[in-house]
Amino acid sequence: MRMYSVSRMSSLLLHHPVALSKPPPSLHLPVSSTNPRSPWKIRFASRAYAATHSPSFGEIHVIVGPMFAGKTTALIQRVQLETDQGRRAAMIKSDKDTRYGLDSIVSHDGFKMPCWALPDLSSFPAKVGPLAYDELDVIGIDEAQFFGDLYDFCRNAADHDGKTVVVAGLDGDYLRRRFGSVLDLIPIADSVTKLTARCGLCEQRACFTLRKTNDTEKELIGGADVYMPVCRQHYVKGQIVVEAARIVLESQKIKL
Repeated sequence: MRMYSVSRMSSLLLHHPVALSKPPPSLHLPVSSTNPRSPWKIRFASRAYAATHSPSFGEIHVIVGPMFAGKTTALIQRVQLETDQGRRAAMIKSDKDTRYGLDSIVSHDGFKMPCWALPDLSSFPAKVGPLAYDELDVIGIDEAQFFGDLYDFCRNAADHDGKTVVVAGLDGDYLRRRFGSVLDLIPIADSVTKLTARCGLCEQRACFTLRKTNDTEKELIGGADVYMPVCRQHYVKGQIVVEAARIVLESQKIKL
């Protein structure tokens, strides 16, 4: 299994939005991709129809990182390239994420792609229909941390259905604890790509997500108004500030 680390996401940005037909949409897994205007390179593992690969088995590729690291952009780029190669694919996201509507996956930099918004992954084959599912080569899953059946679906799709599954999601929550079952895929993955963002306070490499509010629920969907990518130093300092603010607010509630 290959491991990748990327600290600058300019090499993953698309220069033109992707225009696709109605669902089921498509997803790509490029063999390699390099932005000629950036010195940073990223290589992706791809299933090639070579004699050494059996078409009856698929692959699992995992993209993780904090918020604003470009995970969705990486997925969209793979979709575009895969479509160009003539492979058939579909994109799925959780119906919990309604920030940009339910019919599209949208990156923070504005690129979008049609998708299926579902409460769980196990319903996907029936949703698209058995024949359409059988014809799919690639399945992309965005915001994967929200799917409770992620592990079983990806394992069956790759091991038994011959699909290449590309998964993008958070590896940790705002407390730096595992989020959903994304990390459970690592033992069965063909490749894992760890993306990083830029710290919102110092511009250094950001591996963590800082929640800027006092909310404590694990699943709190939001954007830059709620979350900020931060480096280790500012994560630790930020958590101290957030905890202090929470204590002050709680004390004010008691007095009231």
